[in-house]
Amino acid sequence: MALITLEGIDGTGKSTLVRSLEARLADLDPVFTREPTTAWTGVAVRRGIAEEVDPIAEALLFAADHAAHIATVVRPALAAGKLVISDRYSDSRYAYQSVVLAGRIPDPLGWLRALHDGWTVPPDQTFLLVLAVDEAVRRIGAHERREHFEEATTLEKVQTAYLDLAEAEPARFVLVDAGKEPEEIATFVEGAIRRTVERSRARRRR
Repeated sequence: MALITLEGIDGTGKSTLVRSLEARLADLDPVFTREPTTAWTGVAVRRGIAEEVDPIAEALLFAADHAAHIATVVRPALAAGKLVISDRYSDSRYAYQSVVLAGRIPDPLGWLRALHDGWTVPPDQTFLLVLAVDEAVRRIGAHERREHFEEATTLEKVQTAYLDLAEAEPARFVLVDAGKEPEEIATFVEGAIRRTVERSRARRRR
């Protein structure tokens, strides 16, 4: 039916939004999923992040998990006419890994896109939660040791990368002010998803 993705830097409230949407959209029987996945490929990604492996190796681990996710969850669900909602997807790769790979390889975003070309499934609609980085860091909390993705300087660059992606595809991206109350955000996103579903159903009836 449709592939919806939720994106944004750490601390923007995606997990809270997902929990709300699970209740609000239950009548649509959607498939909720996420990246990294809970499969062994996702476990390998998390281990790689924890051990701070080489950035290229890390990007390839993410790509492998994405490929497995598409093969085992996304494509089967879409083929069955399901609504799929993913907490993080390919744009997370393009935003985060392009920052991490900067200076390591020429044109990191181009390399990442080429790596995904021909087999990834593009989202039908992407909600990008946008929040001031200092507030995002405050929400993340003062961990004894943050993952390298959660440092303020990294998050600033990642959010800029996300906004560049959104500017390049304005028809797909919907910017969401993550500083608003969670219920207001959930109501807005729920309504937009329902409209997307209705348009998809209308096309299938033609």
